[in-house]
Amino acid sequence: MDLAGIHAAFRRIAPHTHRTPLLTSRLLDELLGKRLLLKAEHLQKTGSFKARGALSKALTLENPKGLLAVSSGNHAQGVTYAARVLGVRALVVMPEDASPYKKACARAYGAEVVDRGVTAKNREEVAEALLKETGYALVHPFDDPLVIAGQATAGLELLAQAGRMGVFPEAVLAPVGGGGLLAGVAVAVKALSPKTLVLGVEPEAADDARRSLEAGRIVRLPEAPKTRADGVRTLSLGKHTFPILKEKADGVLAVSEEAILEAERLLFTRTKQVVEPTGALPLAAVLEHGAGLPKTLALLLSGGNRDFSP
Repeated sequence: MDLAGIHAAFRRIAPHTHRTPLLTSRLLDELLGKRLLLKAEHLQKTGSFKARGALSKALTLENPKGLLAVSSGNHAQGVTYAARVLGVRALVVMPEDASPYKKACARAYGAEVVDRGVTAKNREEVAEALLKETGYALVHPFDDPLVIAGQATAGLELLAQAGRMGVFPEAVLAPVGGGGLLAGVAVAVKALSPKTLVLGVEPEAADDARRSLEAGRIVRLPEAPKTRADGVRTLSLGKHTFPILKEKADGVLAVSEEAILEAERLLFTRTKQVVEPTGALPLAAVLEHGAGLPKTLALLLSGGNRDFSP
């Protein structure tokens, strides 16, 4: 997957996605002593960047009977939206303990949700059985070159918008779970601005990406990690995403649950933006690792599907 592939993905999905704004906040900049550029993917269709990758893949399929997704939430909505664009049905496999709010959101877009008895460990097996039964097309949440290319379009937009503002981001920070977003952004950013650092951010309880890059091999978590950032509760990086991150990413930062909560609070109080915990990971990294980061930072706020239920 290269820059040409990213541009092709951009052309495919452009009629069906938002070019999300690049926000700034003088109050946040003064508080943290940085120049922050906030890529507002929480304002994307379905409330997260996942619509990009889902559409990038789905729009290449020839007359699919339907689309099937395995997801803890945001990817489910992205795939269901893509199915609506194609005019086909969507079937989503979600862990039984996934956010009830995100299940409701997927159903609201028209998905049939399969969750009874589904866990983070067995959901791929459940999906495989359903694929054979239905003949639907699988849209993987991260480990597919076409999905990665779709997520990369967020990085493409970010750099173009920063250029129009006359600002050069010295580093781009993005959440990392399975690695689709970070891998795509890394390819886009390094192709257009090789000196810009690309850093992933994940919770301390889910630091498999950091450990994988340090070990030079994929490190798999034994079970779904306990973290408020439910969008990055994947067990490992993918076979497609890991090599890209190994080559292109400049590192992964781990952050505490307290920093994630404080980042959410700051985004709401200082910028009036509702961002879910996963989307707040890049700002959490600035809070905890700011001293070691450059002055001008682009933060990819990946999603805004915040669950406010008690």
